[in-house]
Amino acid sequence: MAIVDAHHHVWDLSVRDQPWLDQPELAPLRRNFTLSDLEPEAAAQGVTSTVLVQTVTEPDETPEMLALAAGSDLIAGVVGWVDLEAPGAADAIGALRELPGGDLLAGIRHPVLVEPDPDWLSRPAVLRGLADVAAAGLVYDVVAAPRQLRAAVAAAAATPQLTFVLDHLGNPEVSAEVDESWAGTLRAFAALPNTVAKLSGFLGEPPLVTNATGQTAHIRPYYEIALAGFGPRRLMFGSDWPVSTLTAGYSGVHAAARSLTVGLSAAEKAAIFRGTAQRTYRLELNRQAP
Repeated sequence: MAIVDAHHHVWDLSVRDQPWLDQPELAPLRRNFTLSDLEPEAAAQGVTSTVLVQTVTEPDETPEMLALAAGSDLIAGVVGWVDLEAPGAADAIGALRELPGGDLLAGIRHPVLVEPDPDWLSRPAVLRGLADVAAAGLVYDVVAAPRQLRAAVAAAAATPQLTFVLDHLGNPEVSAEVDESWAGTLRAFAALPNTVAKLSGFLGEPPLVTNATGQTAHIRPYYEIALAGFGPRRLMFGSDWPVSTLTAGYSGVHAAARSLTVGLSAAEKAAIFRGTAQRTYRLELNRQAP
């Protein structure tokens, strides 16, 4: 089965700093990770298309990502960044569309994780920007901490014309006991028809429990809550490479995803590993770069 990796990054520290990497535990990521690094690993796992996702809130990053995608047979879509609180968000999106690779812009993301205001996503100015994202025919990726998920629910309810994609299942803290506050908010988010979620991020959590089906017993409860809420047609696989190299590596997150989904039908697996991402991001798969 050809796979779409719906969530990965690249960065070149000689071109742009990545301030979020200043945390001590992220020291192994303080080097360049390029598309040429990913390509052989993707091929080995049967990945034929990917979605490249922003990392910093700088206007120059997204044009560079679009240009990279334009010259790549692998990248089928880009989730970039614009300032959603600025009055000119619609114009900024339009300008990105006019750039080389602009036709590959599939979504917008803002790292809500760094916002001290847990209600940032439901601010009136942000909601106006989200409406601009919807009007442009794009989707919005939510990367947030569990304490910020209630605002994501409010924003998705207030902007029903926009598809919200929840990255990393909302970043729950994986432990022996599932946080019921996170679980309840995730269910509320999943109950909205304009929401989708990524099986990403948590796939690389170090194993607490192992069993015969692989080192996924510790994350299976989180997967099952997401599967019950969204169903396969609203779930998509993402590697979160290269962040996943901290623990599981590229092949490891694929192995975890295969282990978790082993009991699904072929059609359900096809949705999670390909169809949901293709439909949500409106990807043209198997395209040839010029």
